[in-house]
Amino acid sequence: MNVRIDHQVIEKNGKPLFVLVPYEEYLDFIKEKELALTIPHDVVELHILENKSLIRAWREYKGLSQQEVAEKMSVSQAAYSQMEKPEARLRKSTLEKIAEALELQLEQLRV
Repeated sequence: MNVRIDHQVIEKNGKPLFVLVPYEEYLDFIKEKELALTIPHDVVELHILENKSLIRAWREYKGLSQQEVAEKMSVSQAAYSQMEKPEARLRKSTLEKIAEALELQLEQLRV
């Protein structure tokens, strides 16, 4: 049985401070947020502080090898390794294939 539960607002000095929501609604909200186009801090660190390409940073963050990504793209590991180089100038279609292999949105590879 689905029973509507209203949100509870917690105020301080007459101003809203927190809102309590049903747990299932919270989980839905979190799932929606995860789908938003974001770049985790760890990926940014790998990219900026360690001077790795964004593609390589994402691959390492996801714990994948070059061979695994190459297989998902149906290319050789050697060809994929060239795509990962910071100086690589990739076509949009290639970036789309990499994004799909890494289960990302194209925009997450274009910073």
